Amino acid sequence: MTDDRFAGDRAAADERNDLVEEPSETAADHSDRNAIDGDQTVDDEGSTSAMDDRMKKMYWRFGAMIATSTAAMFVLMYFNTYEWDHVQWSETRFYMAFVMGSTMAVIMLLFMIGMYKSRVVNAAILGAAVVIFASTLWLVRSQTTVQDTSYMRAMIPHHSIAILTSERSELTDLRVLELADEIILAQRREIAEMNWLIDDIADNGEVRTEAELEARPVPEFTVTNGRDELSDGG
Repeated sequence: MTDDRFAGDRAAADERNDLVEEPSETAADHSDRNAIDGDQTVDDEGSTSAMDDRMKKMYWRFGAMIATSTAAMFVLMYFNTYEWDHVQWSETRFYMAFVMGSTMAVIMLLFMIGMYKSRVVNAAILGAAVVIFASTLWLVRSQTTVQDTSYMRAMIPHHSIAILTSERSELTDLRVLELADEIILAQRREIAEMNWLIDDIADNGEVRTEAELEARPVPEFTVTNGRDELSDGG
């Protein structure tokens, strides 16, 4: 009987303990928890900001790389001229550098698309590249901005390439050698004519009438330094 009463009292005590509410969170505990959450938010924002800064730097570096490569390609297009005296400004080469630079921008971006996360910036780069490619290719094909002097300045390095290939190629057929010699002599003569015309137009203006043409004829230029094997001039 005593054991039964003791067991009943113990069960009642357990029930009362279950009904007792857990102690409420103190103000200090709440403040500590908010501080931890706040620190985590700051850390997340700082990490996002750092990532944004890195991505901006990556895009700026990409733009600098394309710009540097475009300038380098423009310069490299003159490396196949025969003489440095033949290097002159060429609008066509300038436009072609942008054609190649915009093409390179598209190819490189698509190959490294996983590194560049901004869809908006990627779309802007691709769109700008397409516009630059189309417009500069049209300028190359139409030659709409090329006038008398700019035409001759562009043709001089172009003629120089023909001299380089005709002079230094390993030719053995006598007929081909004669052809190469004729090309060299013709290109040198035309380069001399174009240099004279560039200077004359700069000093006296363009010839637009028959009377001016008779008064300012192009001199006859004689060149003898053709292909080494055939040229009398050596």
